[in-house]
Amino acid sequence: MNETPGTAAPVHIGSTADGDVGLLSPVSASPLVAALTGDRAVLAAILAVEAGWAAVLEKADLAPAGSAAVVASAAEAGRYDLADIARRAQGGGNPVIPLLADLRKQVQARDTANVGAVKAVHTSLTSQDVLDTALMLVARNTVEALLADLKTTTAALAGLADRHADTLCVGRSLARHSLPFTFGLRAAQWFHGVAAAGRQLERLELPVQFGGAAGTSAAGTLLTSGTAYTPFDLADSLAAQLGLAAVPAPWHTNRLAITSLGHALASVLDAYGKVAADVLFLSRPEVAELAEPRAAGRGVSSAMPQKQNPVLSVLVRSAALQAPQLAAQLHLAAANFNDERPDGAWHTEWPALCGLLRLALAAAGHAKELAEGLQVFPDAMRRNLDLAGPLLMAEGVGAAVAPLLEDKDGATGKQQLQVVVDRTLAAPAAEQAGTYRRLLREAVPVGQLTDLRLDQLLDPASYLGQAAEISRRILAAFPDFALPASHSSADIDPAPTDANGAKPWLNRP
Repeated sequence: MNETPGTAAPVHIGSTADGDVGLLSPVSASPLVAALTGDRAVLAAILAVEAGWAAVLEKADLAPAGSAAVVASAAEAGRYDLADIARRAQGGGNPVIPLLADLRKQVQARDTANVGAVKAVHTSLTSQDVLDTALMLVARNTVEALLADLKTTTAALAGLADRHADTLCVGRSLARHSLPFTFGLRAAQWFHGVAAAGRQLERLELPVQFGGAAGTSAAGTLLTSGTAYTPFDLADSLAAQLGLAAVPAPWHTNRLAITSLGHALASVLDAYGKVAADVLFLSRPEVAELAEPRAAGRGVSSAMPQKQNPVLSVLVRSAALQAPQLAAQLHLAAANFNDERPDGAWHTEWPALCGLLRLALAAAGHAKELAEGLQVFPDAMRRNLDLAGPLLMAEGVGAAVAPLLEDKDGATGKQQLQVVVDRTLAAPAAEQAGTYRRLLREAVPVGQLTDLRLDQLLDPASYLGQAAEISRRILAAFPDFALPASHSSADIDPAPTDANGAKPWLNRP
């Protein structure tokens, strides 16, 4: 196409190619993410609710026989123009209203036997019933896929924790070396965060919505009058039909179902964010303790051919940094659900909730690849551990040695050892290791502390506390997250039995 110099190419408004495909959100630019959380998925869920409702009505003899099959045949998302429905949604404030008009036309066109199937469409429902329930369907499908990736990730992290239980590294606090640590414990703590968030998400109940125009089920009462059913029976049947949780009452303005889901999704992203932040630091060239798995075309720079950027961690962290604001929006909306149906707060939930679902699912895929292919370099970990020298052991040395020292010139044993540390720190960095040991030797007589015992105290492996046991307890607390999906928790025995043959760790809160 020829263009006049200096002019922009024409924009074709409404073309399917102009839809949001994640150009500025590479973390979620995935066919799976789009399929489960995109506009087409929401449209399909709305249609599934309407088809499910028609089936419930027909089963209760509240809709003509054969109507459910007609509605189901019309409820194929591919028959509908997303962009057109989105534009027309401005007329009523939500997409259910224009979609219903189109659905009724499709049903009438397919009702060749003239059973009156259109009578089963949306009878006694309100748009909030349908859209709330549809979003729960979208959430259920997304969460199922998310948890599958999450459990693959936790299984990989559990494997790292096991393989590197004795791999020494340095612990860091406030951007400084703190104490000897193990990479196994670091991986176990990553596992802990992700598994705990996954369990929270796994235990959520995603409820059906049914209450009619003002949440009183007045239209449902009228519909079921003179029958053996109540509106609550129909609501429970719809929940069973769709695979959602039944609820005792409509929740039009009680939004705990939404905020709980949002909180759980944000917690998953928090846990992933922690892993990504650590990998980003530990894979810096000057640290070089870890490296991301390599893949063709990933991590490239547009200007520097030598660079291998940690893109998986960058994408995961970008998702984690976006989640809090979206979760906060859900809480803000919930606090402003005025009257019996809100005026705007409900509408702000939709993009925030779908955004969280999209980010969490996308991050789960990247985190899975990161965890399964993470490269670990124990030699670099030991090198960095040794940078601090024996001063890293000052806490343990102080606890063991201070009681051996008598007060001297008004200074306690602990104060004397602090002088040793201060004098060591004043020495050149290259000399600090030898200086610390020499000053300790001068401060404590050999009769009170042998050279062998001093060497033991200065060995980082001697001051790991309960690192191994903490890792074991973490993995034991989440046995269903510690194994690959092809295994079950019965395939592993992460702790010995007690004297009675029981495993008390299995039921530990």
